[in-house]
Amino acid sequence: MIDETSGPAPAVQSYAPSLDEAGTAFRFTGTWTEYLPIALTNLVLTIVTLGIYRFWATARTRRYLWSRTRFIDDTLEWTGTGLEMFVGFLIVMVFLIPFLLFFQFGFQALLLRGEWALAVGGMTAFYLGLLYLIGLATFRALRYRLSRTYWHGIRGGSDDAGWGYAASSLGKSLLAGLTLGLLVPWTMTQLWNERWSKMSFGPHPFRAAVGTTGLIGRWLLLYLVPFIVFAVAAGVIGGMVAGGINPNNPGTFIYAFLGVLAVYLLILLVSLAYYAKFYRQAIGATSLGSLDFAFTARSVDWLKLILGTIALIVLTLGIGLIFVSYRNWSFFIRHLEATGDVDLDMLTQSTARGATDAEGLAAAFDIGAI
Repeated sequence: MIDETSGPAPAVQSYAPSLDEAGTAFRFTGTWTEYLPIALTNLVLTIVTLGIYRFWATARTRRYLWSRTRFIDDTLEWTGTGLEMFVGFLIVMVFLIPFLLFFQFGFQALLLRGEWALAVGGMTAFYLGLLYLIGLATFRALRYRLSRTYWHGIRGGSDDAGWGYAASSLGKSLLAGLTLGLLVPWTMTQLWNERWSKMSFGPHPFRAAVGTTGLIGRWLLLYLVPFIVFAVAAGVIGGMVAGGINPNNPGTFIYAFLGVLAVYLLILLVSLAYYAKFYRQAIGATSLGSLDFAFTARSVDWLKLILGTIALIVLTLGIGLIFVSYRNWSFFIRHLEATGDVDLDMLTQSTARGATDAEGLAAAFDIGAI
C-alpha cells in the first residue's frame, strides 16, 4: 500500500516575495512521461480491485500533481489519503442506501397500492434531498481539498459545516428551475461567492464578489440555441415537403447527419463561450489577503483542451482516459495567474478545523475533477 503521511509541521519563514518580480506565480513542471507509470499503476490496481482502489489512485494522482505545481518559491503538497476518502465514501453510502432503496422499490410499491399522493410526495422529497446533498457535497469537497493542500507548511480550510450553503444551493437551484433556467448565471455567481467566501488559507479568508456582467448575454445565446435549431429544422423540413423531396433519398440522410453534427458543434461552441467567460470572471473576482487571482483561458483554449482529450481517448482506444486528470490540472495551472505580495512573517497556520469527512458525498455523486 502507498505510504501516506499526515500533514507537515507549519514552517513560517521571513520572506516577502513580490509576484511581479517572481515572474509567473504559478508553474506546472510535470511531464506526461513522468506521470505515465503512476497512471498505469492506478488503472491496473483499480481494475483488479473492482474500483475500490480509485480512492488511493486519486490520492496518488493529487500528490504528484500538487508536487509539480510551484507557487512562487515553493511547491504545493497534498496530504490527503486514500483511506480517509474511502472511509468517508462508506459512511455516506450507509446513509444514502435507504434513500436509494426507496427510489428503486418504495416508489413503485406505493404506485401499485394506489397511494399516488404519498408516491409523488416521497419522490419530491427524494429529489429535493438529492439537490440538498449535492450542494453539501460541493461545499465539503472544496473544504476538504483546501484542508489537505499545504504551501510552506500552511494549509487552508473552513470552519463552516456547509449546511447553510447547501440550503442556499437548493433554494437557488429551485429558483433557476422555476424561471426555466433564465436565472442560471445569477445562481452560479452567487453560489461561487458564498462558497469561496467561507473558505480560508492560513490566516487569510478568501473574498469573492463575481457579478453577472457579461454573462447574461452569453447565457441567453446558449438558452436560445435549441429554439433557433428547432425553427431552422422546421423550416428545412417544411421546404422539403413543399418541394416534394423524397425523405428516403440517401442524400437526405447525409444532410441530416451533417445537420445534427453542426447542431452539437454549435451548442459546444456557445457553451464554451459562456463557461470560459464565467471562470475568467469568477476567478478574477476572487482574492486571498493581498493576492488577486486571474484566469486567462478563453473559449478557443477550452476547445483545444476538449478536442485534444477526445482525440487522445479515441486514438488510444480509451486508454487515454488515464491522462484526463493530468491534462485538466496542467491546463488550469497554465492559465492561472496571481498578483500581489505574500509576507511569510504574517502567514501563520490556519486555525480552521481540519475536515474529517473527506469527500464521501462528492465521491457518491461523482462531483468534481482531479
